[in-house]
Amino acid sequence: MASRLSDDLDHVARIQQEWARERPEVDVSPQGVIGRLHRLADWLTEELAVVFRDAGLSAGEFDVLATLRRAGAPFERTPGDLAESTMITSGGLTKRVDRLEHAGLVTRRPSERDGRGRVVALTPTGRALVDEVFDRHMANERRLVELLDADDREVLETVLTRWLAVSAGG
Repeated sequence: MASRLSDDLDHVARIQQEWARERPEVDVSPQGVIGRLHRLADWLTEELAVVFRDAGLSAGEFDVLATLRRAGAPFERTPGDLAESTMITSGGLTKRVDRLEHAGLVTRRPSERDGRGRVVALTPTGRALVDEVFDRHMANERRLVELLDADDREVLETVLTRWLAVSAGG
């Protein structure tokens, strides 16, 4: 897969060269950053998804389980909190929670504080699964970032943090 990624990086340079030839008056240098980030993000998404698929989960389902786990005991959140933390629509969240509930990984119950509201909670099985998958996920992320040396990782994290801070989504 690393060779596919390096081919993609060469592909970005070829695209830039072609545009520079065809439209020399346009600065295509942003493509070097954006194109490579886009291709890297696609590759990373696929590499990360392997761990989730091996556990029978989608990345989105893992995100819901992980969000509940990070809440701390009793490992529950309202659907609104879940939607905000996972940055998905309520409809998308409902589908994920339905699948997780069907698998016995979460439960839904009325809120004790607001009788009209609902609460989604991890089951003991869901907690055990998310803890196991999280360990494998962190090992996988470590494998991926360790493709870079420690100095490059530190610089990249600093640059990405700064870029996010100045962006609209920061």
